[in-house]
Amino acid sequence: MTKDIELPDVDATERLGENLARVLPAGPGNCLILLQGELGAGKSSLARAMIRALGHTGTVPSPTYTLIEPYQFDNRQLYHTDLYRIADPEELEYLGWSDLQGAILLVEWPERAPELFQVADLHIKMDFSNGGRKAHIVPLSPLGDSMVDALAVF
Repeated sequence: MTKDIELPDVDATERLGENLARVLPAGPGNCLILLQGELGAGKSSLARAMIRALGHTGTVPSPTYTLIEPYQFDNRQLYHTDLYRIADPEELEYLGWSDLQGAILLVEWPERAPELFQVADLHIKMDFSNGGRKAHIVPLSPLGDSMVDALAVF
């Protein structure tokens, strides 16, 4: 079941990120979340809120230039990635993509590697809407279904 969530302000985007963090699978394991949308649509804000809700206390830089930012939370690893600068999906292997398996992956600009849509758990499309933002959340796997079902109602 898909969900459309209106995000009238930054606080609403942060609440969605916190709720998404709560429905992530516990413990180690794969979870691939695709974050798509125009520049400024709230992808990085959503990812930052998730990372902070998981317990990270330092800065949460955008991975625009580093491409991959790693985070460790007790028994699980999270990678926040940005594929904006990727020209060819084959470049993922040069980044060590296969080494990121067994972790939570937040991927901004997933359209740069369309094959990710076939293996992802959630696709979150962020759009501008009514002076704020809107998140269109589509589960792409059984795990994604359970995550969307468990999301708190706004």
